[in-house]
Amino acid sequence: MARQWTLLLAALVFCASQTSAQTSAQDFTFQVSTAQPWTDTGLDLQSGDVLEISASAVAAAVPDRHAVAGAPACDPGGVSAAASQTGDLPLPSAPAGALIARLHSQGAAPVLVGAATHLRLEEPSHLFLGMNVAGNPPCQGNLAVKVHLVPAGSAPASSTSSGTSSSTMGGQSQNRGEQLKSQLASAAQVFMSGQFGASKADSGANSSSAASSGNTAATGSSAAVSPLKVSDAPLDSDLRKSLDSLPRRVNNQFNNLGDMVNFAIVGSEKDVQAALDAATWHVADSSTKKALFNAIEETYENKDYLQMPMSTLYLFGRKQDFGYEMAEPIAMVASRHHFRIWKAPFTWNGQEVWVGAGTHDIGFAKDKRNGEVTHKIDPAVDGERDNIGSSLQKADKAKTLTYYLPPNPVQDAKNATGDGYRSDGRLLVIFLQ
Repeated sequence: MARQWTLLLAALVFCASQTSAQTSAQDFTFQVSTAQPWTDTGLDLQSGDVLEISASAVAAAVPDRHAVAGAPACDPGGVSAAASQTGDLPLPSAPAGALIARLHSQGAAPVLVGAATHLRLEEPSHLFLGMNVAGNPPCQGNLAVKVHLVPAGSAPASSTSSGTSSSTMGGQSQNRGEQLKSQLASAAQVFMSGQFGASKADSGANSSSAASSGNTAATGSSAAVSPLKVSDAPLDSDLRKSLDSLPRRVNNQFNNLGDMVNFAIVGSEKDVQAALDAATWHVADSSTKKALFNAIEETYENKDYLQMPMSTLYLFGRKQDFGYEMAEPIAMVASRHHFRIWKAPFTWNGQEVWVGAGTHDIGFAKDKRNGEVTHKIDPAVDGERDNIGSSLQKADKAKTLTYYLPPNPVQDAKNATGDGYRSDGRLLVIFLQ
């Protein structure tokens, strides 16, 4: 395994050194509402990237029962209502209801976007959009937001947008090749510290560094996961009996017990794949050889390689049917959200049931059983379970989510490589739309 990761890192480093600095601009459209504090755009941004953001109001199809009585239509520039909320607003200096942005997952002060703005980034960031709201919404409706992303090296430094405000965030710009090489250097450092046994303190720091650069849908910390909207309705008795019969943990090829089974998805294979694709999960490559080929091909084409292979684990006496992962390009060498799923040997109401085991890789460490290098997981595995549900809910692919506590739940155990983890023992049962 250590040799395989070394080959893959070497291939990616070579590709990064050959990557052109010029990349094409892209356009994205998002819907922002008062229903959640922040909308994760999924955009991981690099030093020197330029964002041109514009927004317009979208009338509410159904009145928002949580909005202030008689509230006006939402406007990206804000509304005059709810002046008394000013002290509690995410951005007190901006009007209530105005479109705002945040460029990091946690702790960063938001910036005003309004109807339009122009941002030049000078440090790696991740874009969240929201409305300047505290408590009950001061307006009705949504905002349609357009984001024009010009990657670093694609536009002159003096480029600005007429009629927009301009803002700069962070350090010096890098071209595409420099960004890739920088990210790979960080990933390689985490890998080598795991291979050669860095101190506990150093290893933790490297792992945290790698994790923090991942996709902040829920990266770096499980606490970044958007709160789930979970049903309190009890599960059907037949489904409960079937879930009770499930093995609680998966195993490796040597029958060492490992990750816990912590979620189930009800839906056909086609619907499951479509839902996960919509939620920006990527099917993992099935072998290192295939990964090397895909990494070289996609990097030469200025595409991001997002399909890092994962090891084979077993449930129901067979290997996983699919492996899925989510992370920032390149950083997933060291840090990624991922899970494996198996088709269950039972159905419910004529529908297929898929059961899975999800964990969050946060760096590299020595396998406690054989001394080789393997991924180190976040021991709070419930965060990854909830991240899977949150991603499907955010993509509007989850009809209902329900927690279920089976008999003999797993609450404190070790995975197949000897890393400990903890859980409340519940499964998250996801019914697709």
